[in-house]
Amino acid sequence: MSSDGPDFYDDAAVFATYMAHRERPSNPNDTIEAPIVDELLGDVRGARVLDLGCGAAAFGRQLMERGAAAYTGVEASAKMAAAARDALAGTGAVVEKRIEDFAYPAAAFDIVVSRLALHYVRDVGPIFSAVSRSLLAGGRFVFSVEHPVITSCSRGWIAGTQRQDWIVDDYFRTGAREVDWLGGRVTKLHRTIEEYYASIKAAGFVVDDLREGRPVRAAFADEDTFRRRCRIPLFLVMLARKPT
Repeated sequence: MSSDGPDFYDDAAVFATYMAHRERPSNPNDTIEAPIVDELLGDVRGARVLDLGCGAAAFGRQLMERGAAAYTGVEASAKMAAAARDALAGTGAVVEKRIEDFAYPAAAFDIVVSRLALHYVRDVGPIFSAVSRSLLAGGRFVFSVEHPVITSCSRGWIAGTQRQDWIVDDYFRTGAREVDWLGGRVTKLHRTIEEYYASIKAAGFVVDDLREGRPVRAAFADEDTFRRRCRIPLFLVMLARKPT
């Protein structure tokens, strides 16, 4: 049976596997996605930050260390939320709710960020509108998701093995996909790049930047891993701004 995002990460074996993966050297989150998010966020000193799907909040701890004035993480997985509270050690707040159920306060944040969480949400349109309401004028919204060429189709990948081939199929048939991952089965939502772009524009944002996670050689310890990461885009990252 497939689980949604929060239930998936509350499985003890999945949670342990995920945390172990994040500790691996040259993992794609740290070598590709994180540097792009950091660049697009820019200076966070004095900023009030909302993090949607904060996971274990290692990023929240980093933001506070970099001078953010306040940090609120929203996380529905009980195991992740507990790890987030430990990581923040009282320097930020964690709200244990689904992204869809969070009560978004009006004009309360300078920055909203969501890293690799929105592809678990069935309808991003209302979320983007809620984010817009929660941002001050001129506020920034940075989000990353699994790249749509990855979410479109999982055929050709034998679970538990290193993927060698990526099949892009049913790209324009958007919606739920059940995927074997991290020793469990999870439901992710596939959307096209165009759909993400249209949804963010419909919420009133101006899109300032879009990245597909081009690898940088200096981020990788060895040439083979770098060459492997150059084969297919893993992430889609957008920077949007609420107009003044």
